Amino acid sequence: MSEALIELGRSLERLGYEFTTVTPGAQRLVNSRAGNAEAHSLRDVFGWSRPFRAELLPPHLFEAMRAAEVLERVPEADLWRSRVRFSTIDGLLFAHSAFPTTTRDAVFLGPDSVRFVNAITRAAPLSTRVVDVGCGSGVGGIALARRGIGASKLVLADINERALHMARVNAALAGVSAEVVYSDVLRNVEGDIDLVIANPPYLRDEESRWYRDGGGEYGEMLGARIVREALERLRESPRGGTLLLYTGAAVVTGSDMFLAAITADLQQPDTHYAYEELDPDVFSEELARPAYADVERIAAVFLQAKVGPRAR
Repeated sequence: MSEALIELGRSLERLGYEFTTVTPGAQRLVNSRAGNAEAHSLRDVFGWSRPFRAELLPPHLFEAMRAAEVLERVPEADLWRSRVRFSTIDGLLFAHSAFPTTTRDAVFLGPDSVRFVNAITRAAPLSTRVVDVGCGSGVGGIALARRGIGASKLVLADINERALHMARVNAALAGVSAEVVYSDVLRNVEGDIDLVIANPPYLRDEESRWYRDGGGEYGEMLGARIVREALERLRESPRGGTLLLYTGAAVVTGSDMFLAAITADLQQPDTHYAYEELDPDVFSEELARPAYADVERIAAVFLQAKVGPRAR
C-alpha cells in the first residue's frame, strides 16, 4: 500500500498538481458554496476532498488510487471520494488524511504546518541527528532534510501508526532518508540527538483526536512534556543541542498558559531560550466552546531553546 500511495503522489507531481490546505473552517465554507458539491479538477479531488465521477480522472490515476486503497464509494451516488489529500509545502508534496479529519488517528496538515516549517527552517542550526517528535505527516523533518539540515540522520517519531505510514510515504516522495520510529515523545528513540523539532497539538478536544488534543486545562500538557523531556535528553548529549517547538498557547487574563507551564524547565543554568508570538490570534472559533470560557485568545508561539555542552 505504501508503494502504491507513493506512486499516486508521483503521478500527481508529474501532472503538475499543487494545493495549499486551509483551516477546516475555511474548507467547510468553500466546499459549501454553489457549484462545489462535486469535483471538477484534480485539486477538487485531492485537495478539497470533493466527491468525483470516475471519468474525471485519467484511467491510470483512478487505478493508482485503487491500488493505494484510497478510493471510497459515495453511498447512493455514482461518485467516488479520495481517502487521502495531497498538499504542497516548501515545494514538496505531502500526503495526509482527507477532509473532514474526524477519526482519532487522522493525520492533519494545514496552515499550522506552514508556520511550523517557516519557523524551523529559519532557526535550525546545522545538526548531526534531528528528531521530529509527533511528526504527523513528517512535514517538519522532511523539509529540514531537503534543505540539508540533518539530512542523513533524520528520525520521524509518533505514536500514531497511520501518521508513521504517511511519513514514510512523504519521505519517499521527497527523496529523503529517514528512520521512522513508533515512540511516545522520545521514549523509543535511541542514541545521541542534537536537534529536536516539534509541532504538538494544543487544543482541548472532546473526541481525543491525537492531532488536536494537547491535554491539560488549556491544551498545554503535551507541549510542556515535550519541552521537559527534550531538554533532559539534550543534556545527555556531550555537545548539548537545540529544541525548536511551534505550538499554540491559550492566553487567560493576559497570561500565556503554555509559557507558564514551561518556564521552570527553561530557567536552568545550562539553557538559553527565546520565545515569541508568531500570530496573536488563531483558531478563534474555539473560544465559543465551554472549555475556553476564560480564554481571551489562542496565540501561535515558537520556542527556541539551546542546552550547552555537558560539563566534563
